[in-house]
Amino acid sequence: MQGPVRTFSSFREAEEADAAFYASLTPEERLDLLLEIIARHRESIGETAERFERVYRVVELSQS
Repeated sequence: MQGPVRTFSSFREAEEADAAFYASLTPEERLDLLLEIIARHRESIGETAERFERVYRVVELSQS
């Protein structure tokens, strides 16, 4: 996930823009970023690529 290059007049302004960007992502987009970082790290240290699988579980909540 790459976007356009932006310039900022201060580190604080850049950090605020980063925080706003990550806050705007959906949980799924955040998970995708995490999995991409893990995959790149594993590749950089020479580990074989493994497929990341997502597991979803639907849980029925009891009415209390």
